[in-house]
Parts: sequence; structure tokens; C-alpha cells
Amino acid sequence: MSTAFSCTTLLPAAFRRREILAFHRRDAQEIAEAVAESETDALLRKGLVWNGAPAHLQVRFRADCVEASMVIDGAGDPAGAERFEGMVHRMLGLAQEVDAFERRHRDHPQIGGLILRQAGLRVPVAATPFEALTWAVTGQQISLGVAVSLRRKLILAAGVRNSWGLMCYPDPDRVAALSVDALRQAGFSTAKANTLLTVARLAADGGLPLDAWLQAPPIAEIRRRLLDVRGIGPWTVDYTLLRGFGWMDGSLHGDAAVRRGLQALLGSEDRISESEACAWLAQFSPWRALLAAHLWAAGASAAP
Repeated sequence: MSTAFSCTTLLPAAFRRREILAFHRRDAQEIAEAVAESETDALLRKGLVWNGAPAHLQVRFRADCVEASMVIDGAGDPAGAERFEGMVHRMLGLAQEVDAFERRHRDHPQIGGLILRQAGLRVPVAATPFEALTWAVTGQQISLGVAVSLRRKLILAAGVRNSWGLMCYPDPDRVAALSVDALRQAGFSTAKANTLLTVARLAADGGLPLDAWLQAPPIAEIRRRLLDVRGIGPWTVDYTLLRGFGWMDGSLHGDAAVRRGLQALLGSEDRISESEACAWLAQFSPWRALLAAHLWAAGASAAP
């Protein structure tokens, strides 16, 4: 038995697919995501777990719209079509207040030029908040390349493959079923392995109702509950809120790439400290994370 959903979504005139595709082509081995791009369109394919079953997502980017579809290797759910459309909408950043940010700050002496060069930039969001949270934990205090390698090994350790041949990013139940030893063999430190297992178990048993928080994210409550987990600090929380819920006001001053981008933007010979970055980013609330994404994009072809 299989279930299929599909939707077509119109895109804003200034929509940039570059950052969306770059986020999903982080892993050159393409075990769970694959991107094919031409001059006229692009296709993103992704393996994920939907309601406990392997699924295959396709998002085709046209000039003015995206055509998205998903086939699930199992039964669907009554609200599945609406949930699917919401997921696609979030992944593309279509609810992000990009226009308001650009109108407010396009004449700013320091970031005005950045906005002009990267007009329409949106922050790519993970398919699920759990994927964002586990990616944030995986990426703590290591390089992007090492984090991508660990992410790949986590996907392989969970061992879920869809009928289209892609591995699937695991859900909380799959990760919770792993052992510390299995994660250690995949390259995770003992501390990260324990943190991953803790958040997976909390998400699986309702202690972290990540999907339930999607409709109207209670930011303060999410922050409090995540910070209660050993091994999770402010950067992990803000990154999860950004990549999992599309929240635009995380400071991300603890992110090394943000500080490097800020140093380049300001033309500073000295490295920017976390406190200096925090103070400088504060003036751009409630879009601090969106500005961080601009700094990422200015410094590299793909954000972390």
C-alpha cells in the first residue's frame, strides 16, 4: 500500500532557489537527498520518514512555481495533504517576512549592499523540526564537512530506505532505537550520542512535541525545554528554531561563520567576539537569523 500527496505553490517574483538547493546538496554522496538542476528548472528529491513509513519527496522548481509530490510506502493520514503542503511551504521559507526585512534595512549603510546583492534570500528549513534539532546537535563545534559526514552516518545507522532507493532521514523512534555504541561507531562523541538519544526519546514519547509546535511555535517554551536537555546550549536552540520552525529572530552570535561574515562585512582586522556579534545583531531584531543567513550566503555558496 502507498499514499501520494501533491501540490503546486506559486513563488514570489524575487524567489531565490539557490540557497534552498545548496542546503539539500550538502552531502555530495546524495544518499538521502539529490538535486538535479538545469538553466530552466531544478528537481530536489529527498528521503524522509512520514508517520513511521519511508517516503519519497520531490520538489520541482519552475520559473514561477514549485510542483511538489510525495509517495509514502504505507497508509496516509486524514490530515496528510494539509500537513504536506505546510511542510513544503516551510521548507521553501515562503512564510518568512523577507520583504519587510528588505524594506526596513535596504538603505542601511552596512547591510544595504548585502540586501541588494542577495534580494529575495530565504532561509531553507528542514523537512521536520526533529531533523533540524538533530542536525544542530550533530553540527555543534565542528566543521561543516565533518557534520555532513556524521549526518550521513546517522542516516545509514538508522537504515531506512524508501522504495525509490533513497535513504530516509530517521524519525525520533528510529534514532531512539539506536544505542550509544552504534552512534559511537558512526563517529559521534559519547556526549553527542547521549544528547541525540535524549532528544529522540523525548520527541518520541511527547516530552518534546516538536510537530505539535509547528502551527504556532511557543518560542519561550521551546527554548526552555531544549535548554533543559544536557548538551544543548543557546546556539543549538537558535539554530533549531531557525531550521526547524523558520523563526527569524535567533541571534546566532555564537556561530563562527556568522562572526567571520560580520568581520568581513565590517572590514575589521580583528576577529569579532560573541559579545560583539550579539550586540551588533540586536539592532536587526526581529530578523537577526535572516541577517545571519545573508552573512552565510555572502561568505560561501552554502550556509551551514
